[in-house]
Amino acid sequence: MSEQMHGKVAAITGAASGIGLECARILVEHGARVVLIDRDEAGLRQAAGEMGPAALPLVLDLTAPAEVDGLLPRVLELAGRLDIFHANAGAYVGGQVVEGDPDAWDRMLDLNVKAAFRSVRAVLPHMVAQQSGDIILTSSIAGLVPVVWEPIYTASKHAVQAFTHTLRRQVAKHGIRVGAVAPGPVVTALISDWPKDKLDAALAAGDLMQPRDVAEAVLFMLSRPRHVTIRDLVILPQSNDL
Repeated sequence: MSEQMHGKVAAITGAASGIGLECARILVEHGARVVLIDRDEAGLRQAAGEMGPAALPLVLDLTAPAEVDGLLPRVLELAGRLDIFHANAGAYVGGQVVEGDPDAWDRMLDLNVKAAFRSVRAVLPHMVAQQSGDIILTSSIAGLVPVVWEPIYTASKHAVQAFTHTLRRQVAKHGIRVGAVAPGPVVTALISDWPKDKLDAALAAGDLMQPRDVAEAVLFMLSRPRHVTIRDLVILPQSNDL
């Protein structure tokens, strides 16, 4: 086991499955303690049990503002400190706008945008006070290249990109690094509503990545020397032509 992250404490939202789970797993493998944040209590307990005592489950509903505002004290109670915060939790809605469900859009925007921003705000004063820290946001290639099939999701990730880049410039003077990891399509529950023929064709063509691919990219971002910031890290399947 590498000790790249030895002594570090990370907190990751959406950590019961998918990208968040793999990011938690790789950080534990490299010596960190990780607070796994999700509302899926059963999933968290299972994940923490598999990873051992360095994985600390925290059940929290990111769509409940009061719970998000109380995130930091609960992390500190569990782990005693916080060095890395990964705002990863997200939802996905694709399809034609004319046929879309605005209520589903609202639920996605609440998580992808409002909860992400609010959770970062919750931990930021702590990092400013200690004059160090890393904040990673899970964005998407859709945050850089508009994807016709997913206009509302694309809009949410453009918002994440704008927040990442402006926040980074605000807090750099405090020794805090802020960056976005922007993957292309990844095999997670977020693409479960893809049309079956689209999903089957993507799998057959090698157009999808695995959550571990994203986790390895996040580890790379976090393990750079402190004078280096990875502002954006775009990860695409080899066959993607974007």
